[in-house]
Amino acid sequence: MSPQDYAHNLAQVNQRIQQACLAAGRPATSVSLLAVSKTQPESAVAAFLALGQTAFGENYLQDALPKITAHPDAQWHFIGPIQSNKTKPIAEHFDWVESVDRLKIAQRLSDQRPSDKPALNILLQINISEEASKSGFLPNELMAVAQEIAQLPGLVIRGLMAIPAATDDPVAQRQPFAHMRRLFEQLQQTLPNQPIDTLSMGMSGDLEAAILEGSTQVRIGTDLFGARRI
Repeated sequence: MSPQDYAHNLAQVNQRIQQACLAAGRPATSVSLLAVSKTQPESAVAAFLALGQTAFGENYLQDALPKITAHPDAQWHFIGPIQSNKTKPIAEHFDWVESVDRLKIAQRLSDQRPSDKPALNILLQINISEEASKSGFLPNELMAVAQEIAQLPGLVIRGLMAIPAATDDPVAQRQPFAHMRRLFEQLQQTLPNQPIDTLSMGMSGDLEAAILEGSTQVRIGTDLFGARRI
């Protein structure tokens, strides 16, 4: 894809976000865009940085590290499944981890966060549709585990992330997002000393429903970068 293609795609996605915010009666600045750059080349990241997009999401550690090295001033979010043997480099190189799904992973990230860096921003991943195939904390266990994680010195809880079961029905899309918003508000009340300000939900196919229900960050890949590279 050309730089012009990337510019067109970014403008289109930002317009969708702005229109969804308008429909929700929210300011356009209340929703941020995370560009999901997994499997995309470093040159694509450079193109979006030149367009003013600064936050990028990566799923695969080995794919991400060269991009982080090339663009250390970008904001890097790890959004994929986390294996225990990968926590150290994730804690060392990323600014955010959005896919914290187990207490053990949180403990390792806290222990392995370099002391010369600020506490690692994390989101707790919620299995909001309670699918057996997906990872994440179940809604009914969130508050108890969040209170444990909040005690870990190397981390700061910034909010929640979810990937609900896929559906094309806009009404059905809103239901798990509404549940997430209620959990988010409950988490804010439960942990008043944590700067809980980020509700990461909504992707290319459902960002409008997510924004209507209170998302503060949408994660967009294909609609920005084109088809995923394998």
